[in-house]
Amino acid sequence: MINQVYQLVSPRQFEVAYKNEDIYQDQVVIRPLRMAVCAADQRYYTGSRDKNALDKKLPMALTHEGVGEVAFDNTNTFELGTKVLMVPNTPVEEDETVSENYLKSSQFRSSGLDGFMQDYVLMEPDRLVEIPESVDLDVMAYSELVSVSWHAIQRFNAKAIAKRDTFGIWGDGNLGYITSVLLRQLYPEARIYVFGKTDFKLNHFSFADETFDINHIPDDLTIDHGFECAGGKGSQAALEQIVDHINPEGAVALLGVSEYPIEVNTRLVLEKGLTLIGSSRSSAQDFADVVDLYQQYPEVLEKLSILKGKVFEIKQIEDISKVFEEDLNSTWGKTVVKWTL
Repeated sequence: MINQVYQLVSPRQFEVAYKNEDIYQDQVVIRPLRMAVCAADQRYYTGSRDKNALDKKLPMALTHEGVGEVAFDNTNTFELGTKVLMVPNTPVEEDETVSENYLKSSQFRSSGLDGFMQDYVLMEPDRLVEIPESVDLDVMAYSELVSVSWHAIQRFNAKAIAKRDTFGIWGDGNLGYITSVLLRQLYPEARIYVFGKTDFKLNHFSFADETFDINHIPDDLTIDHGFECAGGKGSQAALEQIVDHINPEGAVALLGVSEYPIEVNTRLVLEKGLTLIGSSRSSAQDFADVVDLYQQYPEVLEKLSILKGKVFEIKQIEDISKVFEEDLNSTWGKTVVKWTL
């Protein structure tokens, strides 16, 4: 089969690559239906990644958040037409102690390995998670980001002390919102505090106990544990505030990605006996857990639907750049792509 792959060849420039694929190997052929644009994709599109990274990874098809439909399955795992979440993490080995998303040998879609902007994507059956027919595909499209937050919370659950009465989430964007939704569902009796800098974004966190402007946090406010979801330049200020306001022996879950090294007040970290927990990406099991969560608690999916931003239909390659340019101007939510190219 000749497959058309729509690759970013240089910042803001896409071209079609033609690849001969063997559909009779032990893989499933997926037709992408919906995708969501991620900040990591934007860093490649705009060329804001380090030049060495761009030189190593381009040309490459973008997007790693998406839903597809089974078009052909030589493994006989799925029925034709089954809707599935596509797991971007692609391990090539197993380790008894290290999760698949932390193995150096693992590959990741739209980060050195072609993402989902293809006519068809060939994937191992264990990289696919079936989803219910009745769900909104536009909302399901950004489930990868939900799985990242879920994974971070599971790592927190395994490593943090038992006292979990108050949580502080720093970051009023998509990741902060998702993390707050999941924590509210998993810890219904706990107090959830959200810290941000934009009023209209903080207004979306109606289920939180309180929201705070990061420039007006009460000096006597304390939390048991903190989740840093700010990322970028805001990571350092967020981590500094968390360390200041967290109770002794609390855990700090680090989710925000920064392109630059940040300083940490190690004196207070040591004085309070804090645990810093890093997490990155997610595993196929995290995707399966998220789908189970959606089915068990439909209200979670309802809250996450608020993140659904503009939906753009891509019919020709020129539309891809238009979507990325529009997404750069988005101030809230996830840009969704309806893939009909």
